[in-house]
Amino acid sequence: VQLVESGGGSVQAGGSLRLSCVTSGYFGRKGWFRQAPGKEREGVAAIDTGRGNTYTAYSVKGRFTISQSSDRNTLYLQMNRLKPEDTAMYYCAADSGRGATLLESGYQYWGQGTQVTVSA
Repeated sequence: VQLVESGGGSVQAGGSLRLSCVTSGYFGRKGWFRQAPGKEREGVAAIDTGRGNTYTAYSVKGRFTISQSSDRNTLYLQMNRLKPEDTAMYYCAADSGRGATLLESGYQYWGQGTQVTVSA
């Protein structure tokens, strides 16, 4: 099982980035998590890959959008109106279970992460 993230980088506040995560195999749910220095990892957005239902954290709702490719092999996170507090390592996660969840315990497989840095 491989989850490979890409698309991170450095942007100024107000800018946009799109993260991608290429996965191999079937997964019923996928999600994006992030971890800032000195803080616990938190769920950002998740998707039930079969039904297409999504769940987005309140802190990013209206700014971040999770989606997937038509073949369900690539997961995306479109991040708009980025803020300095969005600076973190972003991780892609996947699991064979169903239902979108932001709980870490709901995911068995994790990517290596991609860094997002937002400057003021």
